[in-house]
Amino acid sequence: MSRIGKKPVAIIDGVTLTQSGQDVTVKGAKGELSFTLPDAVTGSLKDGEFTVAPVEGVKNANAMWGMSRTMIENMIQGVTKGFEKELELRGVGYRAQMKGTALSMQLGFSHDVDYTPPAGITIEAPKPTLVKVSGIDKQQVGQVAAEIRAFRKPEPYKGKGVRYVGEFVRSKEGKKK
Repeated sequence: MSRIGKKPVAIIDGVTLTQSGQDVTVKGAKGELSFTLPDAVTGSLKDGEFTVAPVEGVKNANAMWGMSRTMIENMIQGVTKGFEKELELRGVGYRAQMKGTALSMQLGFSHDVDYTPPAGITIEAPKPTLVKVSGIDKQQVGQVAAEIRAFRKPEPYKGKGVRYVGEFVRSKEGKKK
């Protein structure tokens, strides 16, 4: 039994959730998101709550049950509040700035690293060492933040690189004579 899957998802005021077959669409103030429920689960909408239930006899139904409920909940949160990830640049000369809608970063390479965000994602650089990624789709926000971090991951000796705000990077001891 899934503890997460058993809980119904409350539909907040200002959000409309519609279901047609296995397709679930959520509309809110910030936009519209849709998700197709896996065949291993069924969804039902009643009394302002959306519940997800596993299909009997399907092998991976319990695995899909909690995930489907969480996806619906994240969609509701995304169209009301949105999601945001912050990245910080550490290192001498490491900085970021916006060039139109694209993010241009100096990360110790011989060239600048430019990143153009996909549709639905906004990137801003309020400080030269801080990058904010925001949008309504939680998965897409996390993916874009991970792609930006992958340009120069934090290295374990000096800690230089791009890291999430609050991320702990274990540092190694250098060579000894």
